[in-house]
Order: sequence, then structure tokens, then C-alpha cells
Amino acid sequence: MEHNPRWTVRQAQALFAKPFMDLLFEAQQIHRQHFNPNHIQVSTLLSIKTGACPEDCKYCPQSARYNTGLAAEQLMQVEQVLVSAAKAKAAGSTRFCMGAAWKNPRDRDMPYLEQMVQGVKEMGMETCMTLGMLSTAQAQRLAAAGLDFYNHNLDTSPEFYGSIVTTRSYQDRLSTLDKVREAGIKVCSGGIVGLGESVTDRAGLLVQLANLPEPPESVPINMLVKVKGTPLSENEDVDAFDFIRTIAVARIMMPRSHVRLSAGREQMNEQTQALCFLAGANSIFYGCKLLTTPNPEEDRDRALFRKLGLTPQPHHTDSGDEERRRQLADAILDADTEQFYNAARG
Repeated sequence: MEHNPRWTVRQAQALFAKPFMDLLFEAQQIHRQHFNPNHIQVSTLLSIKTGACPEDCKYCPQSARYNTGLAAEQLMQVEQVLVSAAKAKAAGSTRFCMGAAWKNPRDRDMPYLEQMVQGVKEMGMETCMTLGMLSTAQAQRLAAAGLDFYNHNLDTSPEFYGSIVTTRSYQDRLSTLDKVREAGIKVCSGGIVGLGESVTDRAGLLVQLANLPEPPESVPINMLVKVKGTPLSENEDVDAFDFIRTIAVARIMMPRSHVRLSAGREQMNEQTQALCFLAGANSIFYGCKLLTTPNPEEDRDRALFRKLGLTPQPHHTDSGDEERRRQLADAILDADTEQFYNAARG
């Protein structure tokens, strides 16, 4: 099927209904038209403010409404974040993503967030943040600081969304994406498979993403990580082939986007991950933790990359301040404290 700039749910459903081998073949063909099939973009995600979130997202252990045993932590100090970023770069990541469990950042937090972005950029890494909803002014400030990507997932279809989140509307999410795009920041937005949604809902999510004025540059596809204490902790497991289908359909509908194999990789064997890459996934989160949930360690990922002949996608940025990098490298020796975890540590 040729890429259609305006997709319908019926068209997306037809892709989901295709024979599995035909679907993967089509997705791989489209993937090769736009990307080197043996390159993979590598990111690291760090929780810079953990827990006590006022939202009621039913999948999230960071919500203050659920008893998951997660200890809340305040916003990390800038230097701590930069030390962790330096470790992530040393481990092979080219993009450093910083996530805060907020409904929206406060203006008093913005100077610290801007310093984090600027410091990571000086290391020669791409920067990404996920902080909840943004005002127009906040998006512009992050753009001025040099933020490359902003993550704000749609989670699921508009029709199913109200069953998962009630404290923020679907339009709120779309509006934040609009503000990010208008500020000149690249968009990272995807969803979660395993919330209890139907195939039609998965199709509806991908239609929403593909039909944005400009599709997201990065599309994370997450498999639900079930956490005891959240309302979705007893959901049925996602069938691996259903998940791979979602990756393939995302690749066909958004041929120029990086499709990220995101949360849930700890639950996937190597064969499932390999089929996801064949279906068009070409980005992963690297490191032992994704915000608060487990993720395969770097050594396991490197071993899988070797088996599949995958290499990290090269990324070129300004070299940044050499003295600053030396200081950060020295700080790594004393990096770990009780106040933060290092997403790049094996």
C-alpha cells in the first residue's frame, strides 16, 4: 500500500488484518526505502522527578492515586542529571531523554530544566523531555534552550482513552503536541499496547498519530508493563504477534518516523524483538531502567545487536565544551547516590 497522507481507521484495520508474513514483508520494504535496515537509534531515559503524580493514568505506577510502593522523589539536581547523561553517552546512547512525573511543569522549575537541556547538548547528545502538558511559553523556553524532542504520548484511541485517563483530555494531549511543534521542537508520541484496547483502538491510535499535521519524528510503541497496585495489573498478556503487527502497521503508516520498541522489552525474548526490528522498529531505549520499570541491560542489547548485525545509528552534533566534558567524566567516579538512579548503568 502506498503511503497515504490521510489515513482512515478502515485502512488501518485492513493492514492489521493482513496475513502476518505479508504484513511484515510490506513493512520491511517500506522501512528499507527510508532507513538503513541495519542501523538502530539508541536512547536512554532517566526519571528526573519520580512519583506523586496527580494524574490517574491506570497503567502508571507513578500516580499518587495508586499504592505501588514507589517512593516519591523531588526534581533531581542539574549536575546529577548531567553525570547520568555522561554515563549514558559512554554506554552508547546518542539521545538522552528526561522524564518528570508531573501533570505540567511549574514555571519555577523551568530554569533547572533549561540547564539540563543545555548541559546534555554540550556533550553532543540529542535531548528529549517528557514533562506533561506545556504552555506555549514553556515550549518556547525549552526550544530556546536547545531541546530536540518532546515526548507526549496519546496512549490509545480517542474512543478508548476515557477508560484509561480522566484527569487530562485527549485534546489536552493534542494541544501540547501542537505547541511543541509550533515551538520548533521535534515530536515524540506513541502509545501503549495491552491496556485492554481492541484492534480497532490500536488502529485508531495510529491514525491519530499518522494524521497529525506532521507525523511524529519518533513513535514509541510500548507494551504494558503490569505493576501491582495499578488498575491494569491483572490485564491479559499481549500476544507477541499482535504486538509485532502493531509495529509493522506503524511503520507502514509513518514511513519516515523512527518507530521505537519501548517499554516491555524486558518481557520479550530475542526472537520477538528481532521480528519487531524486521517489522520496522529502528529505535530502542537503552539502559537498565525506563523511568520506574525494568529494561534489558546494555550488555544484553549489545549481544542481540551482534547476533542481528545491528549497529547504533550515527549522530553528529557540535562537540560542545571539552572542559565541561572532562569535569563530567571525573564526576562519574562519584556519581551514584540514593537520590537518583542511573538509567545507563548495567
